[in-house]
Amino acid sequence: MKVRDLQDRICKLKKITNTAILAHCYQGREICEIADFTGDSYKLSVDAMNIEAENILFCGVHFMAETAKILSPDKHVYLSKKGAGCPMAEQFSREYIAKIREKEPDRAVVAYINTTAELKTVCDVCVTSASALKIVRNMDAEKILFVPDCNLGDYVKRNVPEKDIMLLDGGCPVHRAVTPEQALEVKKAHPEAMFLVHPECRPEVAELADYVGSTTGIIDFARNSNAREFIIGTENSIVEHLQYECPDKKFYPLSPDLICRDMKLTTLPDIYNTLVGIGGGDGEMYEILMDEKLIADSRKCIDEMIRLGG
Repeated sequence: MKVRDLQDRICKLKKITNTAILAHCYQGREICEIADFTGDSYKLSVDAMNIEAENILFCGVHFMAETAKILSPDKHVYLSKKGAGCPMAEQFSREYIAKIREKEPDRAVVAYINTTAELKTVCDVCVTSASALKIVRNMDAEKILFVPDCNLGDYVKRNVPEKDIMLLDGGCPVHRAVTPEQALEVKKAHPEAMFLVHPECRPEVAELADYVGSTTGIIDFARNSNAREFIIGTENSIVEHLQYECPDKKFYPLSPDLICRDMKLTTLPDIYNTLVGIGGGDGEMYEILMDEKLIADSRKCIDEMIRLGG
């Protein structure tokens, strides 16, 4: 079956099953084309709150679908690929962070949204890479434990020096694998290109950048810039998406290895089979199920994120 034919079947099924498809921007082009909403993890969760559809099919990884369920508990939320996880989100357990809180009771815990629902229950506020600086500045607490990403945490620490920020050795294994030597080599190969970097990269890499920001920030910067060439220091799907959107500009990957393999697990057949299952047919589907207490306890830090970042 041709890709376009399968996309057409998916578009018909989502209408029949009253399902909205949300695709993270790290998904492939063929998946983003059939999504009702695309964006980063937080944007998609907020989008989910305003969706009238009965069902939400999330094309991303587990913690993202969890967040959508936390913010839209009345909806059925499905993850298109059951095994799609996030190594960073799963690095620290609730129990581990709770023990640190006991030793450091005067530290507020700030959690990157890339964390599990269980971990969010022992955190005071969530942040995204786009909102982290604003939220940390707006917090009453002077002492903070930032989890799990030490690179994003270092970025916050450098830009909010008035706060005492404690970091743990966690982070995205894909972004943190890029070295400053690689960055210098790519910059040398493309001397006219602006260098745009996600703060999940090492500080030594971020220091070489013309712009440091979230995935959405990188996309917006490249769209709106008068520059014609860009080195993209985040997941390589963004290189592809930007090249489609801005064919008159040139985009280069920071590294061929900047690929989130969990994101790439999702395929069009996975989406199709989930929709078949939602419709009552013989298709595999994985629904995100959470009890009321977990939803309520994990939502507190997300609500605080919205309050402080609004």
